[in-house]
Amino acid sequence: MNYLMRRLATFPLVLLGVSILVFVAIRMVPGDSITAMLGTEAGLLTPAQRDSLAAYFGIDQPWFVQYWRWIGGILHGNFGVSVTYGRPVLDVILERFPLTLELALLSMIIALAVGMPAGIFAATHNEKLSDLGVRIAAMIGQSTPSFVLGLLIIYTLSAGFGVLPAMGEFAPLWQDPLRNLSQLILPAITLGLAFAASVTRISRSAMLDVLSDDYVRTARSKGASARSVIWRHALPNALIPVVTLSGIEFGYLLGGAVIVEQIYALPGLGRMVLDAILQRDYALVQGAVLFVAFNFMIVNLLVDLAYVALDPRIRLGEQ
Repeated sequence: MNYLMRRLATFPLVLLGVSILVFVAIRMVPGDSITAMLGTEAGLLTPAQRDSLAAYFGIDQPWFVQYWRWIGGILHGNFGVSVTYGRPVLDVILERFPLTLELALLSMIIALAVGMPAGIFAATHNEKLSDLGVRIAAMIGQSTPSFVLGLLIIYTLSAGFGVLPAMGEFAPLWQDPLRNLSQLILPAITLGLAFAASVTRISRSAMLDVLSDDYVRTARSKGASARSVIWRHALPNALIPVVTLSGIEFGYLLGGAVIVEQIYALPGLGRMVLDAILQRDYALVQGAVLFVAFNFMIVNLLVDLAYVALDPRIRLGEQ
């Protein structure tokens, strides 16, 4: 409990640092909200009209004043208003987040369902031809960018089977499960297979280390079956590196897989942030990055707590 409280106490400090970085970084991008919003018509504005719009969007003040107002609003639950959508930033983020969360979960399930059995199989057939085949496949998968895999899937479906991925307006899971799955299954496969290669390699390496430990040899000498040795004795300890890798990757996926969302025309969090940067929507970019950072910290905390569940010898917070 003490460890948990200490970790939670660091959250405000980390978020404060992230808020400063994103606030400064987005304002260093050339251009401004008014020009990005109006395009060429911004050149027709009179100085008085431009000053009026700048005051309305709150970008007429020095950076310190803008930051202080933004942080003060966040402390009261107000992340600002999106210039692009004309709505509260938090409402826009929460509207896009369920898609990204579902895509991340599906991708993670596919990656673990493919990568872990492949890694365990390769470890238990070490230095054999099948092990070499798994390692080559994992290396190819890890070297292939996800957007290339996505384009290949779309091309194969369209050229080979005459069908295209289901696009258009996104259907939430609770409204139309079948349409929702048809829209997300191919993007999830694209992301999941790319990550499965990393899971395969790390799980193979972890299993090889664990299988050479004394307690595994002891279990074998006592007559335990090969299945029992692998799944009951070796796997729980081999899962720790996999959990670490999965936590990091899941945190990145919660930030939005921008390229994959763009390829499959998914209105997710990553695509929203990309559009917001292009539109110089300062409030939306700042709120989204802060939201993603908070989710990332939650995921990392859950990963640390999972270590204790997997290996009781680990005591968090003890020297």
